[in-house]
Amino acid sequence: MKPSIAWALVGMQFGAIAALVVFPAGTWWDRGVTSGTVAAILLAAGLVLVALSGQRLGRSLTPSPIPREDATLVTTGVYSRVRHPIYTGLLVAAAGGVVWGASLAHLVAWLFLFAVLSAKVAGEESLLREKFEDYGSYVSRTGRFFPKFPAQTR
Repeated sequence: MKPSIAWALVGMQFGAIAALVVFPAGTWWDRGVTSGTVAAILLAAGLVLVALSGQRLGRSLTPSPIPREDATLVTTGVYSRVRHPIYTGLLVAAAGGVVWGASLAHLVAWLFLFAVLSAKVAGEESLLREKFEDYGSYVSRTGRFFPKFPAQTR
């Protein structure tokens, strides 16, 4: 993956997140206490997952899908179940934005974020396969954004 493409994807990722914040609220449903509570829970859960996952990566953490030269393959903690928990956390937190936003624009921004993160993962995983000999085995036992169910690991 070319660095220019990698950083363009990072920019699109942050653009999608910004859109969720700045788009005007819609009227798909009432934005009262219930939707506010659900949105806050999703936002908080997603941000906690981002923070814990980032901490687990340590010096290997980078916003770019191009792994750092000195990166190590982390397969413990939440990474033992999910290969990209930071992206999972971003998607969960952004879902809170969709719930609070209550509009088609918010849903489209979330879908765009999902597409951008999926593109980042495709490039990133290709590079990780080249960098780490046992990455293929890791992929076979872990989910991309969400844990695999037992039947999926066979």
